[in-house]
This record gives sequence, structure tokens and C-alpha cells, in this order.
Amino acid sequence: MKDKKVAVLYGGMSAEREVSLRSGQAAYDSLVRLGYKTVLIDMDRDVAQKISEAGADVCFIALHGTYGEDGRVQGMLDIIGMPYTGSSYQANMVAFDKLLSKERFIKGGVTTPDYIELNAPKKGMPFECCVIKPARQGSSVGIHIVQNEEEYFSKLEDAFKYDSKVIVEECIKGVELTVSILDGETLPVICIRPKKGVYDYESKYTKGMTEYVFDTGLSASETECVENAAMKAFDVLGCSGYGRADIMYDGRTPYVLEVNTLPGMTETSLLPKAANKAGMSFDNMVEKMLLGAFKDKR
Repeated sequence: MKDKKVAVLYGGMSAEREVSLRSGQAAYDSLVRLGYKTVLIDMDRDVAQKISEAGADVCFIALHGTYGEDGRVQGMLDIIGMPYTGSSYQANMVAFDKLLSKERFIKGGVTTPDYIELNAPKKGMPFECCVIKPARQGSSVGIHIVQNEEEYFSKLEDAFKYDSKVIVEECIKGVELTVSILDGETLPVICIRPKKGVYDYESKYTKGMTEYVFDTGLSASETECVENAAMKAFDVLGCSGYGRADIMYDGRTPYVLEVNTLPGMTETSLLPKAANKAGMSFDNMVEKMLLGAFKDKR
């Protein structure tokens, strides 16, 4: 493997560009430490030409959001016959679209919060407490939790700035958990405790704004139940390699919110934290991701 040249795709054209730049740099630094011939490529509309000119043998995808996490770059790499890390283009496309994910979850028997789909702002809260989400965004971009009618319409309008489809989901009261998956196994469950109560973009990427703890307060059987729900959601969407499932647990049932196919790799990111807790160094984790590029995708 060390004779293969790795192109780390990062940056890109989405609202999550800055996070991707940090993820990509972390992956690049790790691959260099591991002794791989590695090049950084800022993804744009000439990315296929850049990959060819770099003489790459495999792509390590460190992109987030549109043009990276939505299956488009994976489809292009399939066409040119280039191995890449993470899930197939189909799995990325479905996982990135929260409405498509919901449909797969329900069909596959994965418990997920009730929801409605909107194509334009509309007054009238469908649930007592609502979570408003653009259907095709990541990193908590455009997400709001609202509990009164006055706020509801204005937050809907904000969400529609990011997508023409918006999902309004029932807010589940409970413990917010995330389960990372790597190479077919779940990693230790993390409990997410945002200090301002909402796990939004600021809470996710600002140091000190959120507590991430492995002391979840769950029993062994509850932990197993949450892990099984995460793995089932991962499998139902056809994911492979690695990812992360976000879950709300109300004390009885784990509700799967979504599956992230390209989790962040920054200093505040959760997959590296979970891998470290499992006794895996950052470099070991990155190498596992890279080797997964040469395994068959589902």
C-alpha cells in the first residue's frame, strides 16, 4: 500500500468548506506520518483533472456537505475507476438527504422521529416541539429547535435559505447520543451535552461549547440497544467503511436522527474521540479508513 499515491480531497464548494479544510489537513498530516505519498486537492469543478495530474491511485475523501457527502464526487470517482474511502455514491446520496433517509429507516424498521416535509414556509406547528432541518445539509447548518408559533415561521424561512426541501421533525426529549462505526464495528457511545441546549453549528465547532462524555448513564443492555440501532441504520442505508449515527434516547427507545457518511476529523470531531477511547490512535484510524477504499462497497 505504501507505494500507492493518496489524494486527499478537501475544501470544496459547500457551506461546510472551512470544516472540510481542517478535516482534510488532519488526514493529510496523518497519512504523511504513516509514510504514504500524499497530495492535498481542493475540490472544485476541475477535480477530475487535478486527480489525474496528481497521479493518484486512491482518494481519501475529507469533504463535507454538498458535492462531497451527497454522492456526487463518489459517482465521478466510480466513472473514472478511482478507489475512494467511505460509502458508495448511492449510500452517500440517500444518507445526505434526510427525507430519503427517513423513508429507508421506516421501510427497514429503524425507529426515527415523526416528521413532515415542506416545500415552502408554512404557518402551523405540526408538533408541540419541532426540529427544523434543511433536507440536504450537514454539520447542523440551518437547524433550529422551536417550541412556539412566533419563532416557528421565521426559523422555517431561515432553513429554506439552505434547501428547497425542509423537514420538520418531532423533538424527542431525552439523551443525545452518537455512535461511530468503523470497519464493521461500533465504537464507544458518546453523550452530547451542548452548553446552550441546542447542538447547532456553533456548538459543534467551537471548543468548550459542548461536552462530549463517554459516561452516558446507560446500562449495558441500553448501550447495546443503542449500538444495534446505529448499526441497523448504517446497514439499511447501505453504508460501508465508516460513519456515525446520531440518536435521541428517551429512556425506552433509541430514535435514529441521521447517519453521517463522512464525519468530521477535526480536533472537536466525534469519530476520532470514539476511536481513541477504543484504544486506536488517530493514525491507526486514518489507515483503517484508507484500507477500506479497496474493499467492495455495498
